[in-house]
Amino acid sequence: MSSSRIRLAVLTTCGRDSKLGHVVVRWFLNEAQQYGEFDVDLVELAQARLPVLMTDRSAPEVRARLEPLSPRLDEADAFVVVTPEYNHAYPAVLKSAIDWHVTEWRAKPVGFVSYGGRSGGLRAVEQLRLVFSELHAVTLRDTVSFIDVWKQFGPDELPKDAPGCSGAAKVLLDQMAWWAASLRESRERRPYRV
Repeated sequence: MSSSRIRLAVLTTCGRDSKLGHVVVRWFLNEAQQYGEFDVDLVELAQARLPVLMTDRSAPEVRARLEPLSPRLDEADAFVVVTPEYNHAYPAVLKSAIDWHVTEWRAKPVGFVSYGGRSGGLRAVEQLRLVFSELHAVTLRDTVSFIDVWKQFGPDELPKDAPGCSGAAKVLLDQMAWWAASLRESRERRPYRV
């Protein structure tokens, strides 16, 4: 029987130079940790430096890149992807991480925190819903989205509308807690097979 705490992997796509990305990630990590039901694992995908071209998984250089990342994804009960939007899509580093893994996503919930310009990253999220559906993951309906992200945070790196943003995060985390616990229980009782 598993622990009652939910292992939540928060996947970030921002590199070390991304000022706004790190602000959004830090804010959401704090919200998830304060929620109290999650053991949160921050997974910085840019540091994984996975190959962009899909090649032989067993090649030594590919195994060396996957080795630190794959077990963390496999052990997670749930995922939240924190992603910007570039050219109406999500970053290549995220696509690479998704494509190098298959079973790690199955029958697990995936939520989204997005940021960008006018769309707040929602076009990237809509594309990610299609991709995760193909991998048999369950995407959550509600998202946290920062439209014109550079206007949303103050000099203290906290949201200007703290109650509204925390409220949106709570909706996402409430759904995540329910789906993660329910799907974990189902996977333990009856393993998911494709």
